[in-house]
Amino acid sequence: MELAQVRLLVTDFAACYHFYGEVLGLKPQSGATDGPYEKFSPAVGSAGIALQDRSVMAEVLDELGDTANGHRSVVVLRVDALDAYCEEITMRGATILHGPGLLTDRLRVAHLKDPEGNLVELQEWLLLRG
Repeated sequence: MELAQVRLLVTDFAACYHFYGEVLGLKPQSGATDGPYEKFSPAVGSAGIALQDRSVMAEVLDELGDTANGHRSVVVLRVDALDAYCEEITMRGATILHGPGLLTDRLRVAHLKDPEGNLVELQEWLLLRG
């Protein structure tokens, strides 16, 4: 088994496309800025984040026609230099809600939300001390 992607169902596809592509700097697979689907990948690794217009999936599963309430997912992205990355994406329009700061003695994190309110956690793993 292989994880292909995490897919987020969104109502404002264009805003989310801009966030994941332009603000976070992930690479879009096809350039479908108006949707209804696009997969984004980081520079390294094989996992990806996909966006799908919620109304398209609602045609398959009626229950998805309702607006999602509350946090239903957290997109987690690992970065090498958390402070520098946070500064970079802030200049491109991101709003950091928390951090960067230590979560554990080996992990620093920062949190923000995409235009649909999905929580995004940025992680920087620290080397073992000792």
